[in-house]
Amino acid sequence: MEQDHNPAPDGSDKAAPPVSQSAKKKILLVDDHPIFRHGLTELLDRQVDLVVCGHADSAPSALEQMRKLNPDLAILDITLRGTNGIELVKLMKAESPQLPILVLSMHDESLYALRALKAGALGYVMKADGVQPVLDAIYRALAGKLFVSQRLGEKLIFKAIHASESDSPSPVDRLSDRELEVLVMLGRGHSTRSIAKEINLSVKTVETHRAHIKEKLGFSDANEMVRFAIDWVAHQEQS
Repeated sequence: MEQDHNPAPDGSDKAAPPVSQSAKKKILLVDDHPIFRHGLTELLDRQVDLVVCGHADSAPSALEQMRKLNPDLAILDITLRGTNGIELVKLMKAESPQLPILVLSMHDESLYALRALKAGALGYVMKADGVQPVLDAIYRALAGKLFVSQRLGEKLIFKAIHASESDSPSPVDRLSDRELEVLVMLGRGHSTRSIAKEINLSVKTVETHRAHIKEKLGFSDANEMVRFAIDWVAHQEQS
């Protein structure tokens, strides 16, 4: 993938002078899949003005690396061991309000992007979108600008235009970030044990999240909650 970001300063075709290591923008990668981190590191290290300064696969490790390395940008996934990515955005912004953060995830943006932006992220990119959107999002975030896909931008504008004072918030908005993650996985057919394995939590903790979802959304039994989860996820991904 030849995606090096290396324009000549005068706009000509000749290559720009090399950027010193100290002048490169430092990026912290937070993802629980080492193979993906390795691939993204290779891509970013090929950019003349970027360098990956550290890796983390959990919230505690990410916070430790942030304090130690003082990165110029953090790139986070949603699904992490323990604390999820949206909760981690809030923790990182609380400690380092000026740090630009991007969420780069396999999860559909219709389910998580708005929450990520509200938490303080400057952008949300889906891994399936490919290389160029990731690079575009990185450079916009480093410049302090927001990045969303065209489809998400249009969806947000449509919602804003058609919103009214009488609009009531979705009951799903009452859920915590982790409870939302569990609801989405229920809607995709995962069992409690499967969810626990996928997001690195104990079965008992997932059962507690399920109980809170059921209570907050006012369902009388678990089957009703699962049927709602299936319908809600399908609607979000189609809208």
